[in-house]
Amino acid sequence: MASVKVVVKGKNLDVTPALRGYAEKKIVKFEKYLTGEQEVLSEVTLRTEREMHISELTMVINGRILRGEGSTEDMYASIDDSVDKIERQFSKYKSKIQRRVQGPKISELPSQAGTSEAETKEAKIVRTKRFAFKPMDAEEAVLQMELLGHNFFVFSNAATDDVTVVYKRRDGNYGLIEPEF
Repeated sequence: MASVKVVVKGKNLDVTPALRGYAEKKIVKFEKYLTGEQEVLSEVTLRTEREMHISELTMVINGRILRGEGSTEDMYASIDDSVDKIERQFSKYKSKIQRRVQGPKISELPSQAGTSEAETKEAKIVRTKRFAFKPMDAEEAVLQMELLGHNFFVFSNAATDDVTVVYKRRDGNYGLIEPEF
């Protein structure tokens, strides 16, 4: 039987039993979409910033990470918003798997009644970029990213020899993505 494990945390916010229960109830409904012995880890982080209530939901399903964020003046609405975003991503993910296994549905096949081929195509990789890969620290990578005018930069971490990504966050700060083996 598939199971969904839910962890609810608060950042500078006390998570009340009512909030915890509401978030768990909303997330456990994903069990109906799961098959077999899948185990899903869900983490909800609730916080407030500048009088806005923010709910960050991260779910790991079969090694695939889905993330949704809701930001409103009501924490319950923020939780709903983040769950809705994950639900759309999950639906899209399941549809892609079905199309890969079963082929396109009849309704997805191009009709002769004026549907253009471009409307029925799925997004694909259209460009590959190669670049010099030299070891550096995170600060140097941020500097490189800023010089290039990008919002992320892939580099070899000189301290760990791992491939690492530095990125610019919406709040203006930077994030670092490090692999975990």
